Amino acid sequence: MALTSLPEQLVRTCRFTRGVPERFTVSSDGGTVLFLRGRTGDDPAACLWALDVASGRERMLADPVRLLANGRSPRTAGIEAYGTDAATGVVAFALAGGLWKLDVGKGEPRRLPVVGPVADPRPDPTGCRIAYVSHGALRVAEANGSGDRPVAEPDTPRVEFGTAVHTGATSLDGNRGHWWSPSGGQLLFARTDFTNVRPWPTAEPAGPPATRTALAGTPNPDVTLWLSALDGPPVPVSWNRTAFEYVVGAGWDALGPWAVVQSRDQHTVRFLGIGPDDGRTTVLDEQRDACWVQLVPGLPARTISGALLAHRDLRGTRHLTLDGTPVTPTGLQLRAVLGTDGDEVLFTASDDPTETHLWSYGPKFGLRQLSSGPGVRSGASRGGTLVRVTRDAERPGGRAEVLRAGGPAVAVLSYAERPVLDLHAQRLVLGPRGLAARLHFPSWYRRGGGPLPVLVDSYGGAALQRVTTELDWRVLLSQWFAEQGFAVLTTDGRGTPGRGPDWEREVYGDLFGPVLDDQVTALHEAARLHPDLDLGRVAVRGWSFGGALAALAVLRRPDVFHAAVAGAGVADQRLYNAHWRERFLGHPDAFPQRYDACNLLLDAPRLTRPLLLIHGLTDINVPAVNTLRLSEALRAARLPHELLLLPGTGHQPIGSTLTGQLLDRQVRFLRHHLDVGPTHKPTDHPVRRSS
Repeated sequence: MALTSLPEQLVRTCRFTRGVPERFTVSSDGGTVLFLRGRTGDDPAACLWALDVASGRERMLADPVRLLANGRSPRTAGIEAYGTDAATGVVAFALAGGLWKLDVGKGEPRRLPVVGPVADPRPDPTGCRIAYVSHGALRVAEANGSGDRPVAEPDTPRVEFGTAVHTGATSLDGNRGHWWSPSGGQLLFARTDFTNVRPWPTAEPAGPPATRTALAGTPNPDVTLWLSALDGPPVPVSWNRTAFEYVVGAGWDALGPWAVVQSRDQHTVRFLGIGPDDGRTTVLDEQRDACWVQLVPGLPARTISGALLAHRDLRGTRHLTLDGTPVTPTGLQLRAVLGTDGDEVLFTASDDPTETHLWSYGPKFGLRQLSSGPGVRSGASRGGTLVRVTRDAERPGGRAEVLRAGGPAVAVLSYAERPVLDLHAQRLVLGPRGLAARLHFPSWYRRGGGPLPVLVDSYGGAALQRVTTELDWRVLLSQWFAEQGFAVLTTDGRGTPGRGPDWEREVYGDLFGPVLDDQVTALHEAARLHPDLDLGRVAVRGWSFGGALAALAVLRRPDVFHAAVAGAGVADQRLYNAHWRERFLGHPDAFPQRYDACNLLLDAPRLTRPLLLIHGLTDINVPAVNTLRLSEALRAARLPHELLLLPGTGHQPIGSTLTGQLLDRQVRFLRHHLDVGPTHKPTDHPVRRSS
């Protein structure tokens, strides 16, 4: 038993992700479930496990520690992903740069003698061959490791085969760039050319530029699709690439290969059927929207009988559609399609934005809800077996259970650590818009015990909800800040997911105006309900979109916000990912006024409040030059501020060895500028005994 603090626990558990079962695959007969999980809540080496559904017994299939018992550190390597054949009898995974193959139930994994380092290995559906990516080439080897050969090789260092930059937008399996035919005799694959992608602008000491991501208004990587029969020259897939330059999805189902392509303005998305022999395409479905067509994970798709699954936004509801007809009711917001099994569809949807439930639809039984009670769900289903994952308020990572008709629910063990902090928070619904919020108080605080300074700790952007029934590390971090002597308020305003298409699109053309207004409204409404909140001492902190929002809060509303901590924010919206930023603001050449209205650099001379800027210098999500230029603009205006640059650190430093120092720096800054004295606790790090 040892005492620990939350910052230390965030480092040891990698933000409570270790020891959590994940990446479930159900066998074709429903009898076995594969998944990844470490041995303990602080074990970074995830192992591959199999659960026998009938008996409920687990067994380890691949142990990285044992497989790499050759001098490598066992605490630095784990299995991050794996692929299987159609029968789930052959498994392939990458580990320590090598390709490993396992015949389930037939002994230990074996490292195959192929060219490395290996990425994204995929057995074909028959289990006879394995495709993988190495040094930008797409390669194929026989399942025993023989016959390793390239399918396509780059002719320049800026070309890659078998990977794609945007296919993850509609995929549940990451940014895959190669897909087998059902027979295993052909491959559909992507070629990505980064030649025209401009380097990120830099300012010392930001280091070398990243060049794989196109910034708003600049040329995108050139992505093309190809078909290969493995024993002949690849055949190009043809479509109007000038009008549809984004490939946001692709695959190969029982009806043939397909692709999802999107116009640069994102107003139109097409689902294309691909001729497997000649690469010609047919438009199977087209969606249009005056703002943007939302890309729903798992869609479009086809059932085994050929019915087209898509979504449609109607009168404030995002519906699941089957051949164009909505099959979900008004008010139930579609979140994602998790997969199809024959003609049955497994998906997630919400009627309360703080919860997400599992649902299924099939032509024989119609619509069925597969979960109940508070929680955020995900899962997998095949062969009559359902894996249901529920992330709720009990512990980070939630719980997973396997259900099969006629048998009891089988729990999948989780070794996630229990947090050293208890939550002292309440859910609120604030203002005329019914803003979802959560208000944290220090554990030692008693109502009426005197005024508390307020820390607004929101994200506010379109990519993430912060106020749900799930207990995650961000919720715990808000409580940790509360223990330092603050009332901490988190609010999901306009633009955040879960409340339907109209709510999401209220930020079209203006990323910050509605979001900042909602944060101010929530703050005032929370103070009306809780007079202990001291509106004369209000700070705001945030990261990524939340970091930009925090900086903008003190620049535009110094009457409300008295200090800010802004981490890894986008100061100039032109200096961010083109695909994401142009979705909301359009192309900067067409809508320069939108970009100027969201440009923190233009607001910099207005700063009158304390501001701490933080950025990791190896951030490959938000270029660090955003924070550097904002700091330069403030210095040019002779406005004092604090700047903390983190060498060798990426977009999310929480969970790294810098966690404790970084959080302590923020607390010292906030306490000083909000005049917060010593807390009632004997220590700034509330603890619980942890095994």
